[in-house]
Amino acid sequence: MPLYHLSEDPSIERFEPHVAKTSLIQDEAFVWAIDDWHAPMYYTPRDCPRACFWASEKTTPGDREHWLHGLDPRFVMCVETGWLDRLRTAALYRYVMPEAAFERGPGHAHWVSREPIEPLRVEPVGDLLAAIAGAGVELRVLPRLGPLWRRVWKDSTMEFSGTRLRNALGHPEDFE
Repeated sequence: MPLYHLSEDPSIERFEPHVAKTSLIQDEAFVWAIDDWHAPMYYTPRDCPRACFWASEKTTPGDREHWLHGLDPRFVMCVETGWLDRLRTAALYRYVMPEAAFERGPGHAHWVSREPIEPLRVEPVGDLLAAIAGAGVELRVLPRLGPLWRRVWKDSTMEFSGTRLRNALGHPEDFE
């Protein structure tokens, strides 16, 4: 299973373990990687708030129809309208990481290493909108993420992941 680190910086030669600035519960220093299935969740500029959701075996038929409208995407990624131009123009790079150096981290998608990591290679992601679509992800562009996020998180049987939501319009009020 390929593991990646995505960055807007194409010149990283070595990843050093660090405590994530955004972590509220994790105080151990890690190098972070993401698995192949979840990697498209990071096909955005780093600070872009995004809400992703997808069906699983626990998702009810009603929620599948309501949230996916009869479609079967890998997942749905929602971003705010104000980020669309940056999504169109950002340059993003995918670092291929040595799998043997990582172990499963917190959550279902992240992998961690306590040791410094030298990537195997770095490759440009290219057109981010095309990369998202090419990964089988449905992209939805919304004026605000909060109202949708609140409904997915509190009232649905969908699986979900939110990243950089603190950067979204109306945060934190719209998200509670």
